[in-house]
Amino acid sequence: MPIRNADAERVRQTSFFRSADDATFNTAMNGAFLQRFPANTTLLMEGDTVDFLYILLEGAVELGAGWKSKDTTLAILRPVSTFILGAVVLESDALMSAVTLERSEILMVPGESLRASMKQNALFGFAVSEELAGCYRGLVRSIKNHKLRDSTERLANYLLTQRARQGDRDEITLPHEKRVLAALLGMTPENLSRAFSKLSEKGVSVDGSHVGFSNVVALERFARPSPLIDNHYSQDRKTMGKAYTERQQGVLDQKKS
Repeated sequence: MPIRNADAERVRQTSFFRSADDATFNTAMNGAFLQRFPANTTLLMEGDTVDFLYILLEGAVELGAGWKSKDTTLAILRPVSTFILGAVVLESDALMSAVTLERSEILMVPGESLRASMKQNALFGFAVSEELAGCYRGLVRSIKNHKLRDSTERLANYLLTQRARQGDRDEITLPHEKRVLAALLGMTPENLSRAFSKLSEKGVSVDGSHVGFSNVVALERFARPSPLIDNHYSQDRKTMGKAYTERQQGVLDQKKS
């Protein structure tokens, strides 16, 4: 369906689009349209030609990849998020698949329109490059997390990150199903259960999607969170992008030092 003014305004206030003047924004939105998808809809597959930038306005999307008989989850997106930006800018094929986890509304922005707007306005083009840099730093964090930590350490740091983002409370709600969480952390569901059991010694308790903390000091001593791996910034996902959250993590680090 055609993009509504309310949706256009939401997009205008998010991420790199905030730097666009009216003419540049109109160029980027030329040919854009809104699509509603039910849960478990495959939006694109690895190797697909990428014709659109996807902007998630409502719902949730799982980004993943597969090789031979193995599949993995790379990220779980919540509104408002853009994805496959790198492929759109480079006019390259998708390196990952995208599947809706629940009913979702997604704005489809033609890649040709986005690239034209980047060439039209240097400030907007620089804002897009900043967002790509934020995505790159997030990827480096993820690689370091998976290569330098064992599965229980990854879970411990994930829980500390969620605790920070949910207000440093003594009980949090897991934002994903445990099946999805296991895949996101590079674990099987069985290994995830074992990791939770090991963390019970550090004061972690689990009841369905609720996780409690009775000894945060012990958990932090075990997890050893690092600002060079983890990003604990409480993200305003309704307006901010990857570049902003990377900068804000740096601000948090300076305040703690």
